[in-house]
Amino acid sequence: MRLPQNSVLEHIYGETQESGARYASLASHYQELFGSDEMEFFSAPGRTEIVGNHTDHNGGKILAASISLDTIGAAYPNGTDTITIVSEGYEKHVVVNVKELSGVPKNRGTVSLVAGMAEAALQRGFQVSGFNAYVSTKVISAAGVSSSASFEMLVCSIINYFFNDGKMSYADYAKIGQYAENHFWDKASGLMDQMACAVGGPIRLDFSDDVKYEKVDFDFARFGYDMVIVNTGKGHADLSREYSEIPEEMKAVAKCLGGKWLADCSMEQLLVNYAKAEQELGNDRALLRAMHFFNENDRVERAVAAAERNDGRELLAALDESGRSSWELLQNCYAIANFKEQKVALALALTEQFLKAAGDGVCRIHGGGFAGVIVAIVPKAKTDEYVKYIAGFVGESNVYPMQIRAAGAVHVG
Repeated sequence: MRLPQNSVLEHIYGETQESGARYASLASHYQELFGSDEMEFFSAPGRTEIVGNHTDHNGGKILAASISLDTIGAAYPNGTDTITIVSEGYEKHVVVNVKELSGVPKNRGTVSLVAGMAEAALQRGFQVSGFNAYVSTKVISAAGVSSSASFEMLVCSIINYFFNDGKMSYADYAKIGQYAENHFWDKASGLMDQMACAVGGPIRLDFSDDVKYEKVDFDFARFGYDMVIVNTGKGHADLSREYSEIPEEMKAVAKCLGGKWLADCSMEQLLVNYAKAEQELGNDRALLRAMHFFNENDRVERAVAAAERNDGRELLAALDESGRSSWELLQNCYAIANFKEQKVALALALTEQFLKAAGDGVCRIHGGGFAGVIVAIVPKAKTDEYVKYIAGFVGESNVYPMQIRAAGAVHVG
């Protein structure tokens, strides 16, 4: 058994002690479960959305990045047609025969997801065979940092390394994960989560024509800040209607303006045709959400330009404006159907009180919204104080200081 080299761990994690212990534990569990010391190691991060809230589904732009929380796996081909995956903390093994994918039930959790990925990879002309894997994750579940996409990209990196000689692109990874969620989970997801987890580091995404991306060179640490994810304590399970209404309403506005989605239109068109759209739709919120989309696309470009010229203040200003637009125009900080429960809005308000006293930093809704998490960009000198402060309201286990990670879904060694 050969563990990852310290130089590799240092490159990915910036340290070797904690990460080394994780991979040693991973190897030990794999050996115990599968009776073999022949294995390779893989890692795929979670992701953060920096600017570009709810734009991907209408052909928009996003500045996103991978984060220092990741999913890791030890894996090796088993010479059969059966994929067997064991996840730390879960007794039930995921077992999928790649020759019998049509028999795998839909919407049954991880087994459905793995079957969907295998089917998508095969449909795209790639090879998939059986392997054993033991998986462990630090990516927060149901908290807007894409634990599912992190797992999907880990599985794609395993399939790519063992069976396809590295021929699969990041776009292939993302589309395989999206297919599994769309067709085996009935989740109408886009490609942002998967792309951000697969590519690694900050990336500018453009969904107006398939999916295009370019790397952006920055991290918050360079500007003297830490990123802190705060889990507000409200899950996403009962909010599918709220999520679906956002792309539906945006596309309804686009249709009024003569487009398929809002990427085909502009703010100028909306203002010129405002009376027509207001009368046809009878939905003021849809118009507000369209305005958010147009301004958010512009903010992504502002944020990218600021990052490229190392202008931390302008980058944080764009992030702050994005968060306020999400709260005021997009309106995804709480569900109207359950307006008395506003955990996200409370976490934002509490954080703003802290940042106002500190005289620096910003915060915003993170991910899909209505529930889940917020992100705070906090001056490094105030990070420990903020963590203690916000933990007093949400609990210590719900606060996660982190940084942007340079590596995406990778074979670790």
